Amino acid sequence: MSETSHSKNIVLVHGAFADGSSWSKVIPLLLAKGYKVTAVSNPLTTFQEDVAATKRAIAAQDGPVTLVGHSYGGVVITEAGNDPKVTALVYVAAFAPDAGQSIVEIGKAFPPPPGPQTAVPVGDGFILLSPEGVATDFAQDLSEEEKALMIATQPQTSGSIFGAQPTQAAWRSKPSWYIVASNDRMIAPEHEASMAKQIQATTTTLPASHVVMLSHPNEVAKVIEDAATGAR
Repeated sequence: MSETSHSKNIVLVHGAFADGSSWSKVIPLLLAKGYKVTAVSNPLTTFQEDVAATKRAIAAQDGPVTLVGHSYGGVVITEAGNDPKVTALVYVAAFAPDAGQSIVEIGKAFPPPPGPQTAVPVGDGFILLSPEGVATDFAQDLSEEEKALMIATQPQTSGSIFGAQPTQAAWRSKPSWYIVASNDRMIAPEHEASMAKQIQATTTTLPASHVVMLSHPNEVAKVIEDAATGAR
């Protein structure tokens, strides 16, 4: 395969209320296939700083990059994915706005999911999902031990990021893949399906919670590998 159609570098971008450990089950599967994998640590302070962190991760790669985003991470990759090194985009139960669109704006046409309503303020404009919210709406198909770990490692998320608007949508010029989580309680599944259709993504639907990469890591890794090899 030519270099332009095959990427051995995979950059994973987590979403709100999560950190790089949300990719902990997918990373070993990709490493075993010979990929170089980097999980970005988004500060979740501002959209601009999250995009900057992702761009630094892309810059550190030695060739073409498959850029993967979960949840709010989809907004980040929509902006950072305009980098010329990025050859493919993978949206994992993620937001895929167009230029000038925010998460709030693109979600208005769909039923409000219950998960975001469990967020509680912690000061300085930051929020956390309540432990109950994580257990019942964010990661409901994980084990009790895994839920407890997600609650313990949940980073504070700035509420301002949900108003972020990409300046240019990378999916308009890059091939995209999308994983719809049909039991998602953070983003309406019908909203995910609509976004996948809008960006003309190669789409896979899995019977999973919002954290599909933790409950169905093999299937998620396979989609990422398809994107890295250009398989549609």
